[in-house]
Amino acid sequence: MGGLRLAYYDLSPELLQGFRAVNQGLEKSPLGLPLIELIYLRISQINGCSFCLNKHTQSLLQAQETERRLAELAGWRVSSQFSSREKVALEWAEALTHVVTTHADDYAYLPLKAHFTDQEISDLTFSIALMNGMNRLAIGMRQ
Repeated sequence: MGGLRLAYYDLSPELLQGFRAVNQGLEKSPLGLPLIELIYLRISQINGCSFCLNKHTQSLLQAQETERRLAELAGWRVSSQFSSREKVALEWAEALTHVVTTHADDYAYLPLKAHFTDQEISDLTFSIALMNGMNRLAIGMRQ
């Protein structure tokens, strides 16, 4: 079976609006859109969402993100291209994306406190939850 399975955006517009509302709230977050988009891209790499990979790569390129950082994102742990702040955010994103095995343990959570306010940690967690949900919709419905 190829192509879109169901036009979920037409079938469930009120539910999708909830996702959009979270996204609109995140646009005002003190985290800043470049970090949020970086998190979105990493989560989409893990989940294998080709639609989201393209969307967030294009958003980052338009925001003047470097091609080198995009190329090294999958290997962020060993890359010198990412700040400590970005690395703890990426660790948290991966821990929540792989929550079945990580259980969002303290090794991933506690370092956030040195780089982010409580509101920023909350916003970061919402951004991770949102992208994982959006990836599952896009992948499940073959967007």
